[in-house]
Amino acid sequence: MNSSKTIGIIGGGQLGQMMAISAIYMGHKVVTLDPTADCPASRVSDMIVADYDDVEALAQLAARCDVLTYEFENVDADTLDKVTKPGQLPQGTDLLRISQNRIFEKDFLSNKAGVTVAPYKVIISSLDLEKLDLSKNYVLKTATGGYDGHGQVVINSQETLADAMELANHAECVLEEFVTFDLEISVIVSGNGKDVTVFPVQENIHRNNILSKTIVPARISEELAEKAQAMAVQIAKRLDLSGTLCVEMFVAGDQILVNEIAPRPHNSGHYSIEACDFSQFDTHILGVLGQPLPLIHLHAPAIMLNVLGQHMEAAQAFCHENPSAHLHLYGKLEAKHNRKMGHVTLFGDAESVEEFVSGLITM
Repeated sequence: MNSSKTIGIIGGGQLGQMMAISAIYMGHKVVTLDPTADCPASRVSDMIVADYDDVEALAQLAARCDVLTYEFENVDADTLDKVTKPGQLPQGTDLLRISQNRIFEKDFLSNKAGVTVAPYKVIISSLDLEKLDLSKNYVLKTATGGYDGHGQVVINSQETLADAMELANHAECVLEEFVTFDLEISVIVSGNGKDVTVFPVQENIHRNNILSKTIVPARISEELAEKAQAMAVQIAKRLDLSGTLCVEMFVAGDQILVNEIAPRPHNSGHYSIEACDFSQFDTHILGVLGQPLPLIHLHAPAIMLNVLGQHMEAAQAFCHENPSAHLHLYGKLEAKHNRKMGHVTLFGDAESVEEFVSGLITM
């Protein structure tokens, strides 16, 4: 019996590339749709070079593949509904619609999944911001389209309130009160439509709204870690999850607040390639194929560092001097400032490797 499948991936960035590598190791074939012919996934898969909203190209991808998945959220759900056969997109388009729109996402998390989120308000126009209490700090985020700090305004003065009003006049938004939190964490969870498996809790440190460093396990109590994992599993089960999902959270004292979800493998889970017996990409592929999922075992504490365009030289020099570091480069042709070019994973807890990597993470 030939169990090999052809898996179609919408999006050929580094996540698509790493999904494809996992699929290939399992004996499957991969076809990727991406507008850029030399995208990272082009090195490890067949390509359909087309825009993400190209209906004919998406239909061609669906015709060539047994199963479809996506590496990022900004894919048109209505088009996917038109071109896919029943069951061909196991993640479904409901999950896409929820994660594409912060208003839908907050409603789903608080009212349907029953988890705690930070206080928020839906903003339809600048009029909704007129009586804002400026003794508090807020962040206004567009309901759709924002990432890595784009499409949002921090409100902490009359001047920034004016910027926020301008944003609110052009797009529906969500206004969140600034949460005083101890740290940011995330939990990766994978499902196969019936069962779920959950990864260790990850601690995330951002610089300029871009993930800089992930520490695993997160430096929180066992009780809080179990609570965070339970919340991620609760969300996954409410979604009948297929594939991998990342749940981003804040730890505030003994409270955990869910910030947002990403319906795919996530930057903060890259450490799992070396540090766990199955990576987030392995469980994603197993999940979308509806196969049994393993319990996840963390081999040892680990730290993952993002390598941005401006870090490339230093990261390569660092790994040359420290051969036990695992360097992943995604094969992007141009190293632009703040562009994710790769990552480095090191074994060891945060304290033991802090000084060791301090030169790398402050580049």
